[in-house]
Amino acid sequence: MKFGIVARRDREEALKLAYRVYDFLRVSNYGVYVDKETHENFPHFSPEDVLPLEKMDVDMIIVIGGDGTVLRVEHKTSKDIPILAVNMGTLGFLAEVEPAETFFAISRVLEGDYFIDERMKIRVFVEGITVPDALNDVVILSGVPGKVTQLKYYIDGELAEEIRADGLIISTPTGSTAYALSAGGPLVDPRLHAILLVPLAPVALTARPLVVPDSSSIDIEVSTEREIILTVDGQFYTQLPPNLTIRIEKSPRKTKFVRFSKRIYPKYTLKIKKKF
Repeated sequence: MKFGIVARRDREEALKLAYRVYDFLRVSNYGVYVDKETHENFPHFSPEDVLPLEKMDVDMIIVIGGDGTVLRVEHKTSKDIPILAVNMGTLGFLAEVEPAETFFAISRVLEGDYFIDERMKIRVFVEGITVPDALNDVVILSGVPGKVTQLKYYIDGELAEEIRADGLIISTPTGSTAYALSAGGPLVDPRLHAILLVPLAPVALTARPLVVPDSSSIDIEVSTEREIILTVDGQFYTQLPPNLTIRIEKSPRKTKFVRFSKRIYPKYTLKIKKKF
């Protein structure tokens, strides 16, 4: 079994734990590779075991960091490699274990005592531009702060809503705990097959979040004379021209997380209350 290791780059505790995991797996005679950026921030790994994320071809990636680190891995790896996430972030909704549980969790993995939790992703279609799939969300924003954008969105060809707002968040159930939640969207059980549309600071108070089946095709017409900004998971940004249509559908790809328990509650809901 081959492992990849990626750590949060701005926390020494995460980098040190990554090295301990690396050393443990090497001593146990498992193949182990380290993310190049992790090595650059903690240059104690053997150079021959260092690879860019884009070239990692392993059976599992151990990610030590916050949700942002997990999303970075998702956006840079070319294969759907299972992720074991160790929480070294603020909320850690995507993480499975806390730092103190790391080696117990790895031991369970080595014994085969785990299962894979597959999470849906969404795909964006914009003419002439390649956009990565989103695990959390796709956000359409006004290109000029303080200026509203007029948006129409169609669900399976039927007009669902017309709004004037700062933008629109299109989220997966996994992303319902991220930007969509801050904008007033609902918490959605990650086991549901759904896509959320959450307006950002709409002018009309009647513009409310909408939840649709993940089988839906969503077309968003942007009517503005200014450029807009499209972001994916806070990892990818691009400027788009005015007056265009963006299509969003469920991606055929999925993100795979290593899990040890199928329990969703109360961890899922109470984590927010404990932090805020």
